[in-house]
Amino acid sequence: MIVNGYIYVWPGVVNMLRSFTGQVELVRPAVTRFATSFLIIQHIHKQKNNLRMMFTSPEWSSSKWAKESGGKQVQSIILMIFFWRSIVDILKIFGPLVRVLRLVDGEKRPVMGYIYEAMDRAKETIISHYLNPEYFYYNPTIAEDGEIMEGLYKTMQRLIPNHEEQDKIIDQLTLYRNAEGLFGMEFAIRHRKIKSPGKLHNIQTNLF
Repeated sequence: MIVNGYIYVWPGVVNMLRSFTGQVELVRPAVTRFATSFLIIQHIHKQKNNLRMMFTSPEWSSSKWAKESGGKQVQSIILMIFFWRSIVDILKIFGPLVRVLRLVDGEKRPVMGYIYEAMDRAKETIISHYLNPEYFYYNPTIAEDGEIMEGLYKTMQRLIPNHEEQDKIIDQLTLYRNAEGLFGMEFAIRHRKIKSPGKLHNIQTNLF
């Protein structure tokens, strides 16, 4: 991650960070690289106010890092509203997967039934947040973001190994992305900001 990577390259920036966070670090190692990345994002989210204060402070403005390209880029990212909205979405989407990893890697191994149940909940949460019409249709760049789409397809491949089911999902995603079929109907468009994705899906399923 650009923010975390930049801060921890420079000891001086790390010391400045600690003075604003009360010695709280953004880095926290975990069992897997995926879980480590998630925890870093989680810590960045918790330190949102402190990070914004730091990058708008006289200490930062008068520092040498504020004048070089890398520092300017990180400051710009920290002050972007979209950046913090994206972090919230990432935490909502991948939180269930991290909980599954903790179940598997825990000292007390749960029975397989609990793992399957957790995986089902994770799949439902990921789908419900990614397929949130209010977020998706009012943020047209999401379908063009290579990292987001790659993450979606990789998650789908891991959680749904059956090729026929994958093909059906791809077809439905195309309809969803282009607001075609049920997704383009007047009542579906009208309820993008009213109904939650799960409730809207249930309405469509019951009607058709």
